[in-house]
Amino acid sequence: MEERQEKKEEEQKKVGFFDAILDRIGINEAPLFRTPDYMYNVSYWLGGLVAASFAYTVITGLILLLLYNPANAYQQTQTIINDIPYGAVILFSHLYGAYIMIILVYVHMFRNFYKGAYKKPRELQWVTGVLLLALTLGASFFGYSLVGDVLGINAVDIGSSLLIGTGFPGATTVVGWLFGPGIDAVQSSNPAVRAEFFSRILGWHIIMVALIGLLFVFHLMLAERYGMTPSAKEKPKVPAYYTKEEQEKFNQWWPRNFVYMLSLVLMTWGVILIVPDVLANLNSIVSLPIVINPFPAPQAFTPAANNVQPYPPWFFLFLYKFVDFLLPNGVPILPSMVIAVLIIGLVILMLIPFFENSNLMYISSRKFWTWVMSLLAYSLVALSIWGYLYPGVPAPTNDQILVLGIPALILAIIIGLSDKFKRRKEKVPTPTQIPKITPTSILGTSVVTLLFAGTFGDFIIRPSLLGLFSLFPLGILVYHFVSKMVKAFNNNNSGTVTYPITKKMALVAIPAIFVITIFLFALFLELPSVGVQSTYAGIDLGVIFFLWGYAINLYHYLVYVKG
Repeated sequence: MEERQEKKEEEQKKVGFFDAILDRIGINEAPLFRTPDYMYNVSYWLGGLVAASFAYTVITGLILLLLYNPANAYQQTQTIINDIPYGAVILFSHLYGAYIMIILVYVHMFRNFYKGAYKKPRELQWVTGVLLLALTLGASFFGYSLVGDVLGINAVDIGSSLLIGTGFPGATTVVGWLFGPGIDAVQSSNPAVRAEFFSRILGWHIIMVALIGLLFVFHLMLAERYGMTPSAKEKPKVPAYYTKEEQEKFNQWWPRNFVYMLSLVLMTWGVILIVPDVLANLNSIVSLPIVINPFPAPQAFTPAANNVQPYPPWFFLFLYKFVDFLLPNGVPILPSMVIAVLIIGLVILMLIPFFENSNLMYISSRKFWTWVMSLLAYSLVALSIWGYLYPGVPAPTNDQILVLGIPALILAIIIGLSDKFKRRKEKVPTPTQIPKITPTSILGTSVVTLLFAGTFGDFIIRPSLLGLFSLFPLGILVYHFVSKMVKAFNNNNSGTVTYPITKKMALVAIPAIFVITIFLFALFLELPSVGVQSTYAGIDLGVIFFLWGYAINLYHYLVYVKG
């Protein structure tokens, strides 16, 4: 007994202080799913990127909450930008943290559909995911209106008018619950009245963020129950998940999953910081479109606001255009019809796992629903761009057929006939089948990328439907060439996965990144901390976060990736 006790004490001495704490917590005994080697790919971790964006937005939101004054919302927003140290960085990145989160939620949802991640036993996980999307849009809507600029107040006006216009019993009462005294309070000379309106908006914003947090915890618990959805090659039939016995052979959550997730979190935060701060500086050179400009629009109910087109938030532009639709008889679509379509569409989206119950994970087993989801993805983009280009312009049936009907038919033909949606026999690629980097592939990738960038730039400056339709084929070509280049980077001639850099290069890169970030941090301390110029420091900090994330990713590659 004494020998065993001495041996146990010796083993405990070998364990570091940090590991001892984690052992007390029971990190390795926690019900956190294990991960096979092939899942260390960002496409499997999109939910983690959403969580990273949400965490960043909550942290910056709490800071802004301490600074916010609902009685003087617009003036206080300007004070945060111009007078609070790093206020512009916090505000702009909070805004774009929400924007990036919305985009990632959409990408996560569509990716999970195409991979069959909504199928049994993950039906409830899909339902909660759709609810999280709805709550994210709602929280972003209220947060967008807190600034008190003309866009945020117009968004409230459009939303309340749409609800009251339905004529549903109790619609006016609901509007009162949501918006309190309404937008008329914004121009009141009484600070208490203004505070009542913005406090109501702030309250709903906080409530919805809290609901997102609570529902996300439940969503994460469901994800931990069955783990990530395996590749269709590994688990081609429903229910597709690894058993506990199979998971025992995989990598533990601690430390490998934690290290990989930490690298993605830091890189995501870096992007959230870099993008809006770069746009803020570009705006001083060329006036950016108002729907993506990180700066507030003119204050509501001022002369400067009279010349601003009443846009809703960009993530509701699709709905803004849908309201402009005319029925075949030329009569505008009724608000009640709009609300009914939204509610019915959301319910159908949530219930897809129960409507589509094929037993195979392949897309070929669910072509109809693949067409429905593909049409939804296209419609969200097309209607948003259409709403931005022609805000408030009635859309007759002929235009609806041109923008939505014809593409819907084309999608149906492609999905119905393309061999890409047929189940294929698994084959081990031969050296001649694996993509290689050649001068031709480099030239092709460069040409189509430049064409897409030039067309996109021209579209931003001179928007038109022709430019919009030109972007789609060019985007497909860019995806084709870039994906081939990525495959060429990630595969060697034996057909096994590798990395574009060697481990020796990674070993050198990590300390090099550390040295670079020291210089960047020293530069950060020298850059202005107040006013719009603080966005230079925001860009610097974003680059530091991104480089730290990349360095941790290289560490993951060095320590955990075989070969």
